[in-house]
Amino acid sequence: MRKSILALSVAAALTVPGLAAAQTAPAAAPSPLTGNMALVSDYRFRGISQTYIGPAIQGGFDYGHPSGFYVGNWNSSVSSLLFTGGSGIEMDFYGGYKKSFGDFGIDVGYLYYYYPKAAFTNAYTTGTGKFDNQELYLGASWKWLSGKLFYSLSDYFGLNSDQAGGYWVNQTTSAVLDPVGDKGNSKGTYYFDITATFPVNDKLNLIGHYGMLKVKTYSELDYNDWKLGVTYDLGGWALGASYISTDAEKDWYYTAGSKGNKNTGEGTVVLSVGKTF
Repeated sequence: MRKSILALSVAAALTVPGLAAAQTAPAAAPSPLTGNMALVSDYRFRGISQTYIGPAIQGGFDYGHPSGFYVGNWNSSVSSLLFTGGSGIEMDFYGGYKKSFGDFGIDVGYLYYYYPKAAFTNAYTTGTGKFDNQELYLGASWKWLSGKLFYSLSDYFGLNSDQAGGYWVNQTTSAVLDPVGDKGNSKGTYYFDITATFPVNDKLNLIGHYGMLKVKTYSELDYNDWKLGVTYDLGGWALGASYISTDAEKDWYYTAGSKGNKNTGEGTVVLSVGKTF
């Protein structure tokens, strides 16, 4: 989350008008519509790789009304090994309300994660299930420090007895997460995020993050994640480097593929280049 929302942690490019232009024309009002694009060496959502420890291309747009209401879309390539049978893309749609009170701010909204054509199947059910997810979020900020709580309205990325009965297989024992099929759904799962983005100067930011996931019913999947990194504004392009890691259980958080099992929560350095426009 994916997504920030996760979207890049990049600084917007600053345009400074020339003195003559500033004297002859009024400053243009900021556009309510903005876009973003990025290339990352690994798409980490809440600390977990979504791309089989590989690169991803990402981008989206946001519309912000002067009243504080906003809507947006953000997209990323993902691995079809993880989101089985899908089109290899995650599409996020969100809307909410932001308001600032001096150095303080609030942010509340709704977020829908959509994975076209992706679905899980297993030997324990004749049907298929989707990975799509719905969350409400509530955030607060003070200067360079922010916190946000995400609460799942649906099964957490499709997690229920059907998915846990075949899609989630222990890497060491080959046991499934819910062999009896009686655990039920994961609605009510929550994730807490706290992030500090400290400006060293007008180009360089230091970033620190801590996150905590609590999965309803399936506590085996609970974990914490953290990130330390920097972003640098190079002529309007945001360059980023971060170390990201988790304490997620390796036997559950892995992706199997042609290059073997990849432990998707292991620590790694993620590089990025992005731009807002």
